[in-house]
Amino acid sequence: MSSMQDMMYEKRPAWLTFVAVVLFSVGILRVLSAIYYFADSVRVASAAINAGAFGSHLFLWGLWDLVIALLAFWAGYSVLNGEPFGRIIGYVWAILVIVQSFLIIQYAPWFAFGMLILAALVIYGLAVTSDYRADEAAPASPAV
Repeated sequence: MSSMQDMMYEKRPAWLTFVAVVLFSVGILRVLSAIYYFADSVRVASAAINAGAFGSHLFLWGLWDLVIALLAFWAGYSVLNGEPFGRIIGYVWAILVIVQSFLIIQYAPWFAFGMLILAALVIYGLAVTSDYRADEAAPASPAV
């Protein structure tokens, strides 16, 4: 037996929701990327891949993307629950994106600039809500 008056609302900061959405989006895109690698897709640029850590082994690149996706999903879920693990992974992700953006800015300036802005917003969102903990947020019922 449930009514609108009985519902409880949690007051989570909007910035944490934004960070979680970004991490979930990264996870989804990495899963799609892994599918491309597993399928030996022609969309994968072989010259760029061969110079990477796993060489031309597309299966290993696919596994790597699945690990990154799993970590992003886990961190996004953790951020939504107000746990510190998601914050740590969010900061690490943003720092890595900033470093990568500076490395590729001469090859893809618009993409790099967009990723710099996104990473800066993630860092800002995590820093502004650093004092929020899910267990401290007391659920409030709506006014009757």
